Amino acid sequence: MYDRDRLMELFRERALKFGDFTLASGKKSSYYLDGKQVTLHAEGLRQVSLGLLEMLKETEYDAFGGMSIGADPIVGGVLTVAAEQGLDIKGFMVRKEAKGHGTNKYVEGPVEPGMNVVVVDDVVTTGGSSILAVDRIEEFGCKVVKVVGIVDRLQGGAKNFAARNLPFESLLDITDFGIDPPAEDA
Repeated sequence: MYDRDRLMELFRERALKFGDFTLASGKKSSYYLDGKQVTLHAEGLRQVSLGLLEMLKETEYDAFGGMSIGADPIVGGVLTVAAEQGLDIKGFMVRKEAKGHGTNKYVEGPVEPGMNVVVVDDVVTTGGSSILAVDRIEEFGCKVVKVVGIVDRLQGGAKNFAARNLPFESLLDITDFGIDPPAEDA
């Protein structure tokens, strides 16, 4: 069973760091959430996977995936827990660059055009990498029905998804760790 408090504890213990950081979005920050420290940890990945499947129980979708490499362990975890629950969900990964050989495609996995999909990211700031994943999977021919994250930094991601008519939800947000988002982005 999903334990939200335990997931927050794992993020505090393993992923939350303080200092001077430049984020993937280019923004400067006094803290950093290294989501892979949780998603590449057995208990952390299990909590994330259980939480995401619980969050998505009312969503109709065929496949679950996101931008490689941040989404890769999450996809594997969600598929494993889904199988344990008797759910038939496909997985996919979106490459940042097309494969330089073979099919030269951006999307990997047993997805097909016309499928309804959910896009996942570990930590959402502005949502840039998730939006790139959305663009690539939509170009492939799938319909994105929701974007999900593990932690929302509350720095514009939800607003950027809303501008694209993409429903968004996260398991946690930065206020769960006692950190206030910058006023201009809240």
